Amino acid sequence: MTQNFNRRGFLTKGALLTGGVAAAAATTLAAPAIAQENPEVRWRCTSGFPNSLDTIYGGAEVLAKAVSDMTAGKFQIQVFQAGEIVPQPQAIDAVQANTVEMAHTAGYYYVGKDPTFAIGTAIPFGMNQRQQFAWLYHGGGNELYNEFLSQFGIFAMPGGGSGTQMGGWYRGEINSVADLQGLRMRIAGLNGQVLAKLGASPQAIPGAEIYPALERGAIDAVEWVGPYDDDRLGFHQITKNYYYPAFWEGGPTWHFFFNQAAFDGLPEHYKAALDTAAKAASINMVALYDVKNTAAIRDLVANHGVILRPLPQDVLDAAYTASNELYDELTMTNANWAKIYPQWKTFRDQIYEWFRVAEDTFDNYVYTKQANQPPA
Repeated sequence: MTQNFNRRGFLTKGALLTGGVAAAAATTLAAPAIAQENPEVRWRCTSGFPNSLDTIYGGAEVLAKAVSDMTAGKFQIQVFQAGEIVPQPQAIDAVQANTVEMAHTAGYYYVGKDPTFAIGTAIPFGMNQRQQFAWLYHGGGNELYNEFLSQFGIFAMPGGGSGTQMGGWYRGEINSVADLQGLRMRIAGLNGQVLAKLGASPQAIPGAEIYPALERGAIDAVEWVGPYDDDRLGFHQITKNYYYPAFWEGGPTWHFFFNQAAFDGLPEHYKAALDTAAKAASINMVALYDVKNTAAIRDLVANHGVILRPLPQDVLDAAYTASNELYDELTMTNANWAKIYPQWKTFRDQIYEWFRVAEDTFDNYVYTKQANQPPA
């Protein structure tokens, strides 16, 4: 009995020992595999914006922190403001050349390369922020955009937005289309081409250079984003005429642009971390702008004498006609544009129909009720 008992004990202990050795061996064998699956990755991201514009620049910082947190610090992205590595107009070139692995900027800054860059961001009389996100995320938009970007060796994910922007600051009043004749205006994307059709003289000027240009009279008007950023840039110190809305940017969406080869070289779970972080940055930025713009517009009007003015109806009508003329021209002459725009337009038209049913009806009712209630 004793011998049998000891034998059984020996076998049990032996089994435990064997299991322990196996576990240790498995751990030793697994360690290199784990290290390989979670490599140390160091990327650089050039922003298209100065860090003084904390909300829009901060989108890249939100992504970088989230990626680091999700990979236990293994995947680090260092963000540089526009001009630190390359000037804002060269951000896409730097990604193409793999000078940096990624950029956070607006596609419509690069319409000089191809007008199709603009459609991923915003085009005149396009969609509002929710609608643009819907198209990009679930309406096939970003797949089409990435198919276009592939010829540049770039892959992109949406990376934030501002909501509908303001129509800009003007030294003089805009009372009709005639007031646009010869108007020198800082404006980006296809928007400048539309205004040029109406007689204006569009100027492409990076964010950090806008205030000096307006101050010294090199331009007569400027559009940037909205109350919060415009306040930080100090445009109200030069003129008080603040117009709305920016018919050219109903729902502008910035993107994170990645060097395709660099992105393809990442482990799959690092790619998933980037995707999740980019979506978080998008939601965070839009919500931040809604909060900050609400406070900023009240401050600009109440404390800085800013006068809010709607763009005249004839300006909107003329711009609408000019925009559609431009889109028809591009469809006839640009194969890249022609591949995306018809699908974009169908999506826009159909989602407009849905928004008119519930969203627009609700918004108009509650906004009118609130506007007509007596002051508290």
